[in-house]
Amino acid sequence: MPNLKDIKSRINSVQNTKKITKAMKMVAAAKVKRAESTVKAARPFAEELMNLFRKMLGTVEELSVSGLKVKRALDNYPALLTRREVKSEGLLVITSNKGLAGAYNANILKAALHRVKENAEKGINTVIYAVGQKAVSGLKHKTGNFEVAKSYLSVANNPTATGANIIAEDIAEDFVSGKIDRIDIITTRFNNMMSYKVLDMEILPVEVEKAETHELDPVMLFEPGTHGVLQQLVPMYITNSIYQALLEANASELASRMTAMSAASNNAEEMINTLTIDYNKARQAAITQELVEIVSGAQGVQG
Repeated sequence: MPNLKDIKSRINSVQNTKKITKAMKMVAAAKVKRAESTVKAARPFAEELMNLFRKMLGTVEELSVSGLKVKRALDNYPALLTRREVKSEGLLVITSNKGLAGAYNANILKAALHRVKENAEKGINTVIYAVGQKAVSGLKHKTGNFEVAKSYLSVANNPTATGANIIAEDIAEDFVSGKIDRIDIITTRFNNMMSYKVLDMEILPVEVEKAETHELDPVMLFEPGTHGVLQQLVPMYITNSIYQALLEANASELASRMTAMSAASNNAEEMINTLTIDYNKARQAAITQELVEIVSGAQGVQG
């Protein structure tokens, strides 16, 4: 017969767990609303920046650093737009700092490790730039043809343009120096409160479909010149691409956590109901046993 004390103790334990998961669900729900608003507000700017960048490239026939003042790798836009044979690929892997978000982090790491495997089969080395503690810890004990070059923890839960700019400068510096020949982002795209999609997008070398020259406004003038504008536009485009990826990932992670905690709360409620039934059955069985013993004892006395 099940021990009543053990069942009661387990019910209390599950009830406490339910309180925690329910609280985490409410916190995630409050945060994901703000994150969703931020993502949706940022998307139009990112799309318009892409369109402007596309049109600008349509006016440039030759990329040259001649006459440009290059103080940092991000300013060297001709190098960032140059394609070369890929011998080493960089991956910016964006995860969260905390778990309890369902399969969110596992899905991202799975996609990253799949890319590492594909690169290894092609003889390409992989350099990983890890965003979030889960990427750092998840890749720490993995083996393969890759290295974790740098990690960024603060931007995982608090995406900022400043943080995105730091990441952009780091990867641009490694790209210009030749350490990597290409870099992709492994992140997620936020769809809604219930779903997200693991996304793989290339950011270096920058490649967008060129627009025809006639698509530009014929009265549009560029000062100090097209190359000068591109030198400002390319860093903005790269930084904003990373910033948008961070925002999308943050919203996706919160939505995944909210869904996971909701499912955990429901499972806890079901377990409590099941344990309560078991407790009542065990209690009834114990009472029945006591009654049988009392009746048997009374009959024995009478006999």
